[in-house]
Amino acid sequence: MLSPRERVLCALNHEEPDRVPIFFGTSGVTTMLAPAYKRFKAYLEIPEGEVQLLSQSFQYVRLDEEVMLRFGSDGRPLLPGAAPSPLRRQKSDNCFVDEWGIEYERRASSPYYEYAVYPLRDATVDDLDKYPWPAFSHPGRFTGLAEEARAVQAAGYATVLMSGISPFEQAQGLRGIDTFLADLILNPEFASALLRRLTDLTLAGALTALEQVGEYVDVFLMGDDLGSQQAPLISPKMYRRMIKPYHAKLIAAIKSKTKAKVFFHSDGNIYPLIGDLIDAGVDILNPVQVSAQDMGDTARLKREFGNHLSFNGAIDTQWVLPHGTPDDVRQEVRRRIKDLGPGGGYVCSAVHCIQPDVPPENVCAMFEEAAIAGQYPLRL
Repeated sequence: MLSPRERVLCALNHEEPDRVPIFFGTSGVTTMLAPAYKRFKAYLEIPEGEVQLLSQSFQYVRLDEEVMLRFGSDGRPLLPGAAPSPLRRQKSDNCFVDEWGIEYERRASSPYYEYAVYPLRDATVDDLDKYPWPAFSHPGRFTGLAEEARAVQAAGYATVLMSGISPFEQAQGLRGIDTFLADLILNPEFASALLRRLTDLTLAGALTALEQVGEYVDVFLMGDDLGSQQAPLISPKMYRRMIKPYHAKLIAAIKSKTKAKVFFHSDGNIYPLIGDLIDAGVDILNPVQVSAQDMGDTARLKREFGNHLSFNGAIDTQWVLPHGTPDDVRQEVRRRIKDLGPGGGYVCSAVHCIQPDVPPENVCAMFEEAAIAGQYPLRL
């Protein structure tokens, strides 16, 4: 039997390990939302304890080791500390300002924090030089990170480094999605200046982290939400002109410092952009939102892109997990493993973070079936 790390590396090298690897809690996009996790632990009869977060704004939970062991998660997250910033502050129990100066607010009806104030909505190019940007390369962010990474590898798990890199998405948070999408057309000089600034800032932090832990990192996580339910948020032509150069620059610099596979997260229908992501250097595509248009035929995705790309996710969180029975979930797991698992190149997890409306028994059914149906050689 392979170790969890060996299993992940084998699959990501497009070889068949002993079973399909599982990512559960390896990052914000493969974990559970805080309210869902509290419910899940109660169902498992595990004492609630203090919930630790990977992200305050998204309420992504850092899973307990007991839970990751129980459900066979083959990776562990590695998260640098917060970037020093004079802007970060807690305004109230349900309102805070992050290191970028973006204000978030949580309404009583929502488990998420939502954008409330966009600090650069009215900014000009000249204003970018005056803005108090967070210090992503500050050495204090990485205290103890190498020791933690070595411990993960020594325990036999794949190490997943969460970089926080998402220039397209971050620009929207600073500027407002409506304003920034308009910038791409009407104010491309500002859009390029902002993307360049975000790329340089976050890349400096990533390279500082990799100087210390690059040899221990197996998966380097970055992302940008590029798709809506029906189509990409911007045209492929616009992506290639305005966004792809920054993704390619980031990935090239990252790969110069580590042998880790680059994991790229984007929700929605990004089928028209997958070839560009491969060209930019992406190794692993997450979350394969199968409920989005053009993303549900996972056999086609494997056939067209599987020689160059590994897939993570694909277990539907929009319909099957929240509304199906445990048998429906098991059938979904078998379908995605059958489509994406042959020849390796698939790591099983839910499509994005598991939400509070997902019954705990369906979460159990997903990972239990993955462990059974994912045994190689596949017999589905």
